[in-house]
Amino acid sequence: MRLGRRIGRSVDQIQEVVETLKTNPDSRRLIFASTRVGGSNLFWQAADGTSAVEQLTEGPNLLLAVAMTSDGNRIIVREVGQQDDLMLVPLQPPRRPQPLVQTMFAERNAEIAPDGRWLAYESNESGREEIYVRPFPDVSGGRWQVSTGGGRMPLWSRNGQELFYGSPDGALMGVRMEPGPSWRSSTPARILQGQFAYSGFGRAYDIAPDGRRFLMIREGGGSEAGECGRPGQSRRGTESPG
Repeated sequence: MRLGRRIGRSVDQIQEVVETLKTNPDSRRLIFASTRVGGSNLFWQAADGTSAVEQLTEGPNLLLAVAMTSDGNRIIVREVGQQDDLMLVPLQPPRRPQPLVQTMFAERNAEIAPDGRWLAYESNESGREEIYVRPFPDVSGGRWQVSTGGGRMPLWSRNGQELFYGSPDGALMGVRMEPGPSWRSSTPARILQGQFAYSGFGRAYDIAPDGRRFLMIREGGGSEAGECGRPGQSRRGTESPG
């Protein structure tokens, strides 16, 4: 889960604004966006704070790390500008951002499927935010709209067989992938009913490592843990105080 908050002490013990925070696959490094050198760029550092902070990107626009490939060699970055775009940044020098999904519309909150075959993201190309899927890494090989009534912040199940997203009314929606060489999915169905938060620079909910429960933020305060279920099976959650 990406975090967006002001912290009093960052990994390297310097007070700053951390826009996004993400670990690499082995959890040994933290990748974060910082304004320490002017514009917001990406940096990384050992998770235990034993190494110096290293700058990964340099540019005038706000950059936010949104996803990482399973091999830990590349990250997908949201470049915030006149229209948000998705860029691919190698973690080995030279770390030059390469366009991934770049259109006249805004693309945000990308997530790579666990098997590395699919890229899910949100775009406003229809006039409102909807969830789309493309092949990965060859994103030019197709494009499919997943949501039908608006959608934000996609999230893959741990086994990659389901794709979840937030609906405009605050519910958690989901689709199940259908077998086949190209993208096919079931009709979207409600997984959790409620007024959950889907705003901010990064995804505001997550799924447990065992794939059986979600952690959600309820609008107006509090959090909720709900069971994961097959799309079409609404699950009741257990609320905890904020």
